[in-house]
Amino acid sequence: MDGLRLALAWLTVLPVRVGEVDERTSARAITFAPLVGILLGGFAAGWLWAMLALGAPGLLAGLVTTGVLALATRGMHLDGLADTVDGLGCYGPPERALAVMRDGGTGPFAVTALVLVLGIQASGMARAAENGQWAVVVLACAVGRAAFQLCCRTGVPAARPEGMGALVAGSQSRITATAWWIPLTVAGGAATAPQWWIGTVAVPITAGLLWVLSRHAHRRFGGITGDVLGASSEFATTLVLALCAFGGV
Repeated sequence: MDGLRLALAWLTVLPVRVGEVDERTSARAITFAPLVGILLGGFAAGWLWAMLALGAPGLLAGLVTTGVLALATRGMHLDGLADTVDGLGCYGPPERALAVMRDGGTGPFAVTALVLVLGIQASGMARAAENGQWAVVVLACAVGRAAFQLCCRTGVPAARPEGMGALVAGSQSRITATAWWIPLTVAGGAATAPQWWIGTVAVPITAGLLWVLSRHAHRRFGGITGDVLGASSEFATTLVLALCAFGGV
């Protein structure tokens, strides 16, 4: 249970008390991360439903829900997305890119990425609500946290000797990742029923693009960092919402 408590403490604003944070507990937290995603997705879907029930337009409800979800995660993943995009967009060796990411400033690449990601997520949530596919919101949040397992798979090193990346890099076996991604693919079909093929295709496509992202981060930075994990979460969540928005009932 230490791993689950640490996952809740890392990935939400819940005041969960944890003990010693070591590599073993951190690895278990990454393993349990999709469960936290399901919790956050259920919260977001409920908030979205409440706003629509109160008469809010779909896009407004989606935007507010996206903001509330960011607050529920301390905006940590969005911060990681901004830093990662700035790092990927700069010139120079890996050391230069890591320095840009550590700087904490927000460049034009980061601003553009944040606007696009938040806008697409809000639109995707509005579309899911319009179709009555509330489970799509839960699915997107769960896949966003399952992204950690792909990025922390065996063989992917940490870009720095310290930080969250150093604790969890290479900690997830292929069996662990498969044990989550196959059920999520099945859940994707259920979430977009009766057009089950949309969700069934959306989840594997997201997994493939996450693999590409992690490979590129490995080449560009020398491995993964906590920022890369945050970026992968937002990237995956956005992709699922966008892909599931195609079609409707």
